[in-house]
Amino acid sequence: MAEPLPEIRFSPVETSRALRVVGLMSGTSHDAVDAAACELRLIGDTLKLTPLGHLSVPYPQALRSELVAALPPASATLETVCRLDTGIGQIFADVAARAVAELCAGRADLVVSHGQTVFHWASDGVVRGTLQIGEPAWIAEATGLPVVSGLRTRDVAAGGQGAPLVSLFDALWLAGRPGSGVALNLGGIANVTVLRGPATPLAFDTGPACALLDAATRHVTDGRQTFDADGALAARGRVVPALLERLLDEPYYARPAPKSTGKELFHLDYLLAHLGPTAPTPEDLLATLVALTARTVADAVRGTAIELVASGGGTHNPVLMAALREELPGVAVRTSDELGVPSQAKEALAFAVLGWHTWHGLPGVLPGGTGARHPSVLGSVTPGADGRFPPGRAAAVGQPTRLVISSPK
Repeated sequence: MAEPLPEIRFSPVETSRALRVVGLMSGTSHDAVDAAACELRLIGDTLKLTPLGHLSVPYPQALRSELVAALPPASATLETVCRLDTGIGQIFADVAARAVAELCAGRADLVVSHGQTVFHWASDGVVRGTLQIGEPAWIAEATGLPVVSGLRTRDVAAGGQGAPLVSLFDALWLAGRPGSGVALNLGGIANVTVLRGPATPLAFDTGPACALLDAATRHVTDGRQTFDADGALAARGRVVPALLERLLDEPYYARPAPKSTGKELFHLDYLLAHLGPTAPTPEDLLATLVALTARTVADAVRGTAIELVASGGGTHNPVLMAALREELPGVAVRTSDELGVPSQAKEALAFAVLGWHTWHGLPGVLPGGTGARHPSVLGSVTPGADGRFPPGRAAAVGQPTRLVISSPK
């Protein structure tokens, strides 16, 4: 039986002070740092989010090359990890400073940094650790603002998957929409939040989204292309049924939710090991990988939703979006942009909302959403120039039950 949502009580105070927050994110495609700025104000039980803009800054090529070379299945020295932790922290700091200056007119209250995931330690369905690097002290020093970071680890320590953490944002944001819905993020890994009426939403990774598509594109083009722009290669190919069946035999897909995965599993060597004795054409390989992503997402949510709201880089691949619609007849498949949340900025905005919760001493995960024993206040806080720490739960109005997106003035 699905677990009911917890009872939430509110103080007599009706309106909280607006916080101007910058969220920073680099996902499993590890190609750029995304920043999204917003104002967040709690009015009664509704968290009002006003977007202030977003920007995306590519990693410097040398730093990205060093990062890619260190990621699984490769090994890395502690010196390499230290160098990457510093280099990524400094890039995040530069992007945060730009976001404060360009998006917030020089005034912000808080920065929330997801950092860069370099390892997600999952074994037999249990997450034993997760590592995001990008030292937040560089961000605090560059902006003078307090920084919330390390948001995944506390959920893992409480027995959760530590991913996906966007489920709280999704549940609040889509709470008022009619019928049952699913929020989908198509990054390197695809993850979903499945809304289940009054019961706690279920959130989990369905499998690869762009991880294998990007790895295959780099491979078949000898590195000339890092991704299949507009799905051009896949559009010219045909699905290879035997290859698709071999890929679908992956045990991860049959595991019950909640569950999480990453490029520790879905990488180029994994793909090459599944190709068989006759390699498909580049176009057929990309078409088959599009079918894999569409099928595994659809199988994970089939029969649960009348609406699927997608975000992330994969939404820019029209071949992938068409495949999703074909796999889910009768389901309205739309992008988050149509509902006021830019797909490229959604995860950064979601982490801004998580940081707002941390700053007010409120849990950043829903009960049962990640499989944790209990909801936790997520992350650690690096003080800003004035030494500010979060005010604690007593200063908060209460836990919001819905999120509305408002237009900037």
